[in-house]
Amino acid sequence: MSAIVKPNVHCLYHDDTFTCTYIVSCPNTSKAIVIDPVMDYNAAAARTGNTHSEKVAAYIEENKLDVDLIAETHVHADHLTGASWLKDTLSAKTAIGAHVTDVQGVFKAMFNLGDEFKADGSQFDILFNEGDTFSVGDVQARVLHTPGHTPACVTYVIGDAVFTGDTVFMPDFGTARCDFPGGSSTALYNSVHEKTYKLPAEYRCFVGHDYPKSAGRDAPSWETTIGAQQTGNKHLKVETTEAEFVGMRNARDATLGAPRLLLPSLQVNLRNGEMPPPEANGTSYLKLPVNVVGGKK
Repeated sequence: MSAIVKPNVHCLYHDDTFTCTYIVSCPNTSKAIVIDPVMDYNAAAARTGNTHSEKVAAYIEENKLDVDLIAETHVHADHLTGASWLKDTLSAKTAIGAHVTDVQGVFKAMFNLGDEFKADGSQFDILFNEGDTFSVGDVQARVLHTPGHTPACVTYVIGDAVFTGDTVFMPDFGTARCDFPGGSSTALYNSVHEKTYKLPAEYRCFVGHDYPKSAGRDAPSWETTIGAQQTGNKHLKVETTEAEFVGMRNARDATLGAPRLLLPSLQVNLRNGEMPPPEANGTSYLKLPVNVVGGKK
């Protein structure tokens, strides 16, 4: 059995949304993949920007990398994706889990989107299913369907590097919320316990977000190991029972408010980073459904 080729992993942390954007590259070739890019967004003024994505592009150019794929771990509800801008800039394809259609269907109804919006995943170039494989140069990669936070979440295992998105965070922060439409604490438990924690303990684990102040740290952190998660995740260890986790997670989620960028994020991310079509005056508009989303007043 040939040795696993270990990819190089570079994180660009987006301070405003606590998001980890990863540039994962083959050590033997120039091939690379971008995971979970971010579009800058000023919510008060409803203005977008590409400063974070420009940093991603600059790193890729500096290191002479060739990006074929921009991959999302799920439809994010806490930041707008930079996938569309990077797709055009890098001439790359975009990918997400195939169950994105479930998420699109739910939120198409919530936002009362018109016939122009197709809830079929066609906004993305590639829809990944459980067990699908791809390569980043000489590095072999596979996809795990890991629902719970959303029904469409996937984890990317690239060589010895595991990109968990919003399933497990750093061990001292725990796990992701499961109270969004289609979310399930039971599904998250099974995803992590039966898939993520079945990976080798020495595999590197890269999380989708980090919230250092909430974890009592001064600086963000994004890399740990599967073994450290198995033995030290504050919400879900190997020995944690399903009943224990579901009870904790549901009680905790009941206290959480809606994410700050929930409504704009969903409308843009369902479209793979594109804004809604401009109206007659040439301007795109994002909707705010009133008294629909739960959370604290």
